[in-house]
Amino acid sequence: QGVSVAPLWDSIRGQFVGVISALDFILILRELGNRGSNLTEEELETHTISAWKDGKHQMYGQSDGHGRPLQRHIIHAGPYDSLKEVALKILQNKVSTVPIVHSTAHDGSFPQLLHLASLSGILRCICRHFRHSSSSLPILQQPICRIPLGTWVPRIGDQSGRPVVVLKPNASLGLVLSLLVQAEVSSIPIVDENESLVDTYSRSDITALAKDTAYAQIHLDEMSIHQALQLGQDANSPYGIFNGQRCQMCLRSDPLHKVMERLANPGVRRVIIVEAGSKRVEGIISLGDVFRFLLG
Repeated sequence: QGVSVAPLWDSIRGQFVGVISALDFILILRELGNRGSNLTEEELETHTISAWKDGKHQMYGQSDGHGRPLQRHIIHAGPYDSLKEVALKILQNKVSTVPIVHSTAHDGSFPQLLHLASLSGILRCICRHFRHSSSSLPILQQPICRIPLGTWVPRIGDQSGRPVVVLKPNASLGLVLSLLVQAEVSSIPIVDENESLVDTYSRSDITALAKDTAYAQIHLDEMSIHQALQLGQDANSPYGIFNGQRCQMCLRSDPLHKVMERLANPGVRRVIIVEAGSKRVEGIISLGDVFRFLLG
């Protein structure tokens, strides 16, 4: 249904206990691939989310002095927290959304979920506030190439920084999922033989495998990125031709306020910097990059 993250409600405890996201689906598929097995829809129905979360803590979480997995509490915010506090919670905990929860009881029981806050929504508020006064802030008029912002290919930006990872359309789905997890990034540009941008593969694209239970019929190392992206597209839509909001691009000469306005659009989590004309990838600016810069 196009939902990439959902809060988890524990009816017995009467509280929100966490979230399940596209990253969980990626980790599940990778774990199944490592075991050399796939689950049918019927078998998957017998596994609970809580069992997966417990197993995830054992595999990826930190342990206490007795070898028991440390349980992470749900990251949440209240309706009276400032936008800065919410943004810092998202950045410091490396999550994409923070539930805004409110309870009228003194002990916090019977909480209500008011909203799912994201950096995109916070940036929309900032852009709306400065829409008619951006000229009063000279930094917003600066071209992005003159600001310590984002990740750039070595020949363009700071060579001491982390280079941009790109893949070809024929690379395996298993490879791109491993890179998304290991590099802790949310998207990888897909380029042609000329290094020109043709598409992106994002964490949220993995949810396309849930359509018609495609996950039960595939092997990650046998499916290409091209084939995986086609699962999430309409039959009549051309592959990779920047359809919809899949590839939001900008030039290195674009001012910061223009990039911020693009990132403030719903569903946009990063803007890919391309060379004028050739569309060769020069770098990536994510929502997190912008907030880390703005918050110093």
